[in-house]
Amino acid sequence: MAVSGMLAATGPLAAAERPTILLYGDSLLAGFGLSADSAFLGQLQAALAAEGVEADLVNASVSGDTTADGLARLDWTLGEPPDAVMLGLGANDMLQGLSPQTARANLETMMDRFAALDLPVLLLGMKANRGLGGDYVAAFDAIYPELAAEYGALLYPFFLEGVAFDPQMNQADGMHPNAAGVARIVAAVTPYVVELVKAVEAR
Repeated sequence: MAVSGMLAATGPLAAAERPTILLYGDSLLAGFGLSADSAFLGQLQAALAAEGVEADLVNASVSGDTTADGLARLDWTLGEPPDAVMLGLGANDMLQGLSPQTARANLETMMDRFAALDLPVLLLGMKANRGLGGDYVAAFDAIYPELAAEYGALLYPFFLEGVAFDPQMNQADGMHPNAAGVARIVAAVTPYVVELVKAVEAR
């Protein structure tokens, strides 16, 4: 398990004047196998700057984390609450064939914690491998849209949209996006992050 540091991307304005967005996920957000600039945080921070959006991304993602792992370290992570959260956990639950019901319960508990702090959330959805069977796929795929509706969260339906199973978009393991894959994800997800920042400003 590779642990990412609490990496903050800073800009010309004082941190207090800019909202802080917490990236809370697994290796897909931690930047497994990529340099800081080519990983998700680095490319997304650059994309937001190009849009004129003033926000600082802070990465508390850990490669290999399941939803249970994320829940176990959440209170510590929220010791200094951010202004908003991008939540991207669940892929490792699916890869390990863990119960969708348990994954959903763990994510729901996290959403409860965020709601208690009045933090806007962008859920980064995941979809199950179709080889896991119809019942598993249906239960797992429903987690993210159901939670988004329940908590009034923003939803990016499938984090790996346009990237999954494309050899040109992934590293040699076929599972983690390469720099080009991350660029495709960032281009698609940036409008959702802009909405997340607007939600912070509207509070």
